[in-house]
Amino acid sequence: MALLLDIATTAALLFIVSAGLFVIFGVLKIINFAHAAWLTIGAYTTVVATKMGLSPWLSLPLAVLVGGLLGAVTEIAIVRPLYRRSLDAILATWGLGVVIVQVITLTFGRDMQMPPALITGTVDVLGLPYSSYRLFLLVAAVIMALAFVLVLERTRLGLNAQAVIMNETLARALGINTSRVRLVTFMLGSAIAALAGVLLTPLSSVDPTMGISWLIGAFMLVMVSGTSVTALALACLCFGAAQVLVSTWISPILGSVTVAVLCAVMLRLHPKGFARG
Repeated sequence: MALLLDIATTAALLFIVSAGLFVIFGVLKIINFAHAAWLTIGAYTTVVATKMGLSPWLSLPLAVLVGGLLGAVTEIAIVRPLYRRSLDAILATWGLGVVIVQVITLTFGRDMQMPPALITGTVDVLGLPYSSYRLFLLVAAVIMALAFVLVLERTRLGLNAQAVIMNETLARALGINTSRVRLVTFMLGSAIAALAGVLLTPLSSVDPTMGISWLIGAFMLVMVSGTSVTALALACLCFGAAQVLVSTWISPILGSVTVAVLCAVMLRLHPKGFARG
């Protein structure tokens, strides 16, 4: 039972960490290599909020707000001129991430921060004590996935985004403001990434480079998922299970690179990944 719970909660964590990157890639077709920096910004939002005496729960909406605003500035000032130059966009967002890490280091120093967890303690699951926080992450991932589906299928923004994904030229001809769709999408992806950073804080020490260790795994999961939420969830479950099994039965060090390695192998054997079976 403990192993199954570890697999489920690890998959949930991978989904949460990858979600912001997935949103931006799915619509804009660019890889936001500043994703690691957004995760770190979210984590430091928790640090600042708790040092001000605020509840750690308030860091969730604060991170969404900060991430969204910084995402808007980034899209307008840096990313917008580079949509037709994918390699330049990757380099620009990577450089932005480096700058953000340096600014955080200058502001907070290199020391690790340990903000309080949102939830502590354990819950009995069929007689087995298990981390309450990891179960909370599982619920959060399910809610996030359902929200993605509802936004894509039941809102004007989602329908417009799907039109842009399928054929941006035609979408523009039909009167859809594609620039606005791109801006809102980048803001949303950045906000989700910052939110993920908050949710990471009880599981990872907070330091200026904390997001980098999650970037490659998130990148590879998005590559094998394409634009499908279902594919992303399936990839997180399959590769999350592999990570837990390797960490448990072989070595935690090997487990930490399992997701990236298996995603790379899958893309070599099946370039479309999970996206279209």
